[in-house]
Amino acid sequence: MSASMCLYRLRFLKSLERFGRVQALQTQRKFASTLTAIKDETETANTEAKQCSTFQSMQEERRERAERSVLISCPPKFNESKFLKLLSTHGTVKKYFFYHNSTTNAVVEFSSRNSIASLMESTRLPSGSSIPFKSRLMSLKWPDTQSPLRKVKLQDLTPPTPLDTIKKLSKKNSIDEQLQCLMDIYQLTEESISLRYLVCSLLGDLAGVYFPQSVIRPFGSTVNGLGRLGCDLDMILDLNGTYEGSQKRSSPHLEYQVKMALSERAMVQTILSVIARCLEKFGPGFGGVESIPHARCPIVRFSHETSGLSCDLTLNTFGMKSSELLFLYGQLDPRVRPLLFAVRFWAQNHGITKVVPGAWITNFSLTLMVLFFLQRRTPAILPTLNQLKDLAGPLDKCVIMNNDCTFVSDLSKISMNNNTETLETLLLEFFEFYATFDFKNLSIDIREEKPQFKPEANLFIRNPFEEDLNVSKNVNEKQLSNFVTLCQKCAWISQTQNVLKPLSGSVKEFNSPWGFVALLPEHMYTPVFATLKRKKPSVNITDLFKTLKLTKKTDANEGESVVADQA
Repeated sequence: MSASMCLYRLRFLKSLERFGRVQALQTQRKFASTLTAIKDETETANTEAKQCSTFQSMQEERRERAERSVLISCPPKFNESKFLKLLSTHGTVKKYFFYHNSTTNAVVEFSSRNSIASLMESTRLPSGSSIPFKSRLMSLKWPDTQSPLRKVKLQDLTPPTPLDTIKKLSKKNSIDEQLQCLMDIYQLTEESISLRYLVCSLLGDLAGVYFPQSVIRPFGSTVNGLGRLGCDLDMILDLNGTYEGSQKRSSPHLEYQVKMALSERAMVQTILSVIARCLEKFGPGFGGVESIPHARCPIVRFSHETSGLSCDLTLNTFGMKSSELLFLYGQLDPRVRPLLFAVRFWAQNHGITKVVPGAWITNFSLTLMVLFFLQRRTPAILPTLNQLKDLAGPLDKCVIMNNDCTFVSDLSKISMNNNTETLETLLLEFFEFYATFDFKNLSIDIREEKPQFKPEANLFIRNPFEEDLNVSKNVNEKQLSNFVTLCQKCAWISQTQNVLKPLSGSVKEFNSPWGFVALLPEHMYTPVFATLKRKKPSVNITDLFKTLKLTKKTDANEGESVVADQA
């Protein structure tokens, strides 16, 4: 029995090797042109990544658009053309869209800020005991006598259901297509991003009453390219109007007289408590305000009812630099974002990551693990943070609370190696990489080129900018073990079972899970498929994975690959 199993594994691994060679030939053409363009700085015009604006310019462009926009709650039925005609009396309407969140709402962008001033001048305050705070959140009152009345076309800003997701993924022809599809259906749409910047702008109007030079900036998933439909909106209150921080000046200059706090933390707590009270008492559309001043990073948590967004507000500027770094990595290579979406989706549905705080791995920690893995491919797909720092110019210099947060912002300065591995290969290698990683002795550090020994911790993932901090210090031994076991299981499934591509006819008939779908929890895909041909393993996955790994190592004469030593 044991000999027959080894023979089966050997035959399957040989066929898997042949399949991999075919896939590599098919996909090399797909990635070669893009990656060559990234490597060759003289052809940056042909590379989308190098044509994109910097993170800062993208932020400013979207913020300026948000300041020319209004959010209007509408009745279920009204005349769209007359509505636009009404708005056009105040200026040119550049863009608009409707969405539904308990009520129909419109986001309207004008060509000029003067149009906003004109519109607000003509807008009435409601009767009754209303607090007279005039904002760009308005309500459309439409008399029933006006006709014709009809419903408007709505933008869907909600994520797809798990059932729809499985169906869409199963109709694709390869794992590469599945991962790209997953990102396409879950990533934030242009409309969703515009709405988020508008909510920040509305909050900025309120904060500006007390702090006239302040700016509310989104950070995290909203801006780093990894945001999913329905994700929270993280915001930073930038008191200087720029998150890089004030530069020291040696020439004569003036300073404002201000009240002094006992400490910087006390100052942050005081400011956030003022903002929280303003939101609760005066901010239309804001509700569920909760101030959390004693957290390691004090925040104000609230909801924006008209947009349906859950929001966190902080003054911590490290989050903005982390967002910029993830945005840059996502722009460097077209495989980074689809792989991150897939791994995060996989982890969430397996219970590796969760929405509520606890002893489990966070999305940020998992993202750093994926980046660390991509930095260790041969050739490397992503540069280390120290390599990005070496390429930085004078304008990239950034120091936050005595921590050097400098890295290059100009993508054209970054020369990439011509790695043409497919998304399928990277996904499966990710599972094998962490199924065999030496968590007991090594840390995960995207700053360094070589593996670093770790301090005492179950899982040590170094904070990119606060080097003394372990972003995964909350993870206990059980949760780390669960992650490793799942990686081993997925690596074993992908190497020993025929799930890498659909069986003949199974794509249309939904007879069997395959590809990325087969690596998800069974309860997600069971309702989709009429019959399940893949049986659950009845033996210990860890033991099987070790046996399979040993088989691969001893089969060098047959051309099998050897699992690389992580250290």
